[in-house]
Amino acid sequence: MKIHEYQAKELFAAYGIPVQDQAVVTEAEQAREAFNSLGDFVVIKAQVLVGGRGKAGGVKLARSADEAVEAARTILGLTIKELPVEKVMIAPAADIKKEYYMGLTLDRAHKQYILMVSKAGGVDIEELAVQRPEEILRFHINPLDGIDASALKACLEQAFETPQLLEQATDVVEKMYRLTVEKDCSLVEINPYALVDDSTLLALDAKVNFDDNALYKHPDVEAMKNPEEYSQDEIDAKEANLSFVSMDGEIGCIVNGAGLAMATMDIIKLYGGTPANFLDVGGSSNPEKVLNALRIITRNPRVKAILINIFGGITRCDDIANGILMAMKQIDISLPMVIRLIGTNEEEGRKLLADAGFEVAEQLSAAVEKVVSVA
Repeated sequence: MKIHEYQAKELFAAYGIPVQDQAVVTEAEQAREAFNSLGDFVVIKAQVLVGGRGKAGGVKLARSADEAVEAARTILGLTIKELPVEKVMIAPAADIKKEYYMGLTLDRAHKQYILMVSKAGGVDIEELAVQRPEEILRFHINPLDGIDASALKACLEQAFETPQLLEQATDVVEKMYRLTVEKDCSLVEINPYALVDDSTLLALDAKVNFDDNALYKHPDVEAMKNPEEYSQDEIDAKEANLSFVSMDGEIGCIVNGAGLAMATMDIIKLYGGTPANFLDVGGSSNPEKVLNALRIITRNPRVKAILINIFGGITRCDDIANGILMAMKQIDISLPMVIRLIGTNEEEGRKLLADAGFEVAEQLSAAVEKVVSVA
């Protein structure tokens, strides 16, 4: 789960990470009062859950209340990467002396957290990692042991030149780590972590992502959820207990098991197709799940064909077949559908579908080749 910059800064402030004062407005005229309360030079930033705001015109400076109102009006009229701007954040403009980067995320290969630090802040970290990887310092944190203070100091003093800056950076890393652990964050990022005078570091931007699977533990975090992050299909799928992610392809996928779903998408790509979604109906044998899955997939105008790939274990193939037949009675499905059933009660499932006029494959490669060709 992602949150807006202003929400991330509110979290930072709650954890003692130094940030500026800010105001969030949804109407242009509200920027006048915000400007008057924040000073005589401000930055107005679009609040959308995508990058590239600056290039899209979503970040502007203002030196008067009138300029702030006009900038807010312009930004609130933008659509950035298909997302309409509904809020802007206004904060004092900073006189930046130097920009650093600090980010804390998961290193799954090492089963540890990883802190990344760079003196080349203010640029895209992915781009930096490709073009100048030597400028990124990496520091691992074992969650069983916590932060090794002496090792952290040795890492940070390569980036922060004075004892005063090193002390501030160390304190912020400790607070970033506490935030990450306590709120089950998958990413906590400051870019830029800026030197705004000779001795003061501030988080001028903030990015925080959370592990969706841990939201049940954090109602305060879930309350920050932004509807724009999720498509209506994803919202409906969650309510139906389906694991679903929208994608941009033309082949709708219904699969049982996350690993099989990933493999199915890979094989679709191998045969020249593109998946329209990830959809795992899970291990349950409830025909209603198949009905809900088909209802969601068939309303996607990009979908040209549907692949149902079931490897029956706990999931029974005859229940999946019944779900398909139930869907055909309740939904007008004109799209070509390719079905592969194998595993528990596969013969019963195939017979149910064959009697209804469906062709059912046994081999996954044959099913995928077929669905790609009809799509």
